[in-house]
Amino acid sequence: MTAFLTADHTGGIAYLIIFVAAALEGEVIFATASVLVGLGRLDPIAVLVCGALGGSAGDQFFFFALRGRLHRWMSRFPRFARRQLAVIERVRAHSTLLPLACRFLPGLRIAIPAACAYAGIPAAKFISLNLISAFCWAGSIMVVVAWLGVKAIGAAGLHGIWGLIIPAILVVIFFRWLARVDA
Repeated sequence: MTAFLTADHTGGIAYLIIFVAAALEGEVIFATASVLVGLGRLDPIAVLVCGALGGSAGDQFFFFALRGRLHRWMSRFPRFARRQLAVIERVRAHSTLLPLACRFLPGLRIAIPAACAYAGIPAAKFISLNLISAFCWAGSIMVVVAWLGVKAIGAAGLHGIWGLIIPAILVVIFFRWLARVDA
């Protein structure tokens, strides 16, 4: 997919790919797009908007797909059914923090929208907080990869494309580390 994000494909298809990749996967393609922003090959505003909206759309897919259906399914499990009220109360107690944190916790990007759907968090609240989170997520990655990382890596003596690639790799490693599940 990253092959499409080249100078030859900087039209609408590159931004469509960024949107879809952010909805499905997240950081790798978005970090690559941020490298291309740093090189001046992609428009930073379009990349930011497509990445944020795509990431939010991916989260919201699970929120709306599981809304109402999850109660019936989870009540089939006696152990979970006994804890149902405690789970709902805990999610409702953190109903602002969870949608805001969702984009920054890759290992929980399905679990958080599912928990919010299960607890009956109002759709307008989830959507608005998740959009704020998605724009913060996309903006922070783009700033680190396309601009701040270049200066920091440049100060270390690496210039050119490496000043963009190294911060992108570090961002991807960081988010993979966050998503890691220890056995």
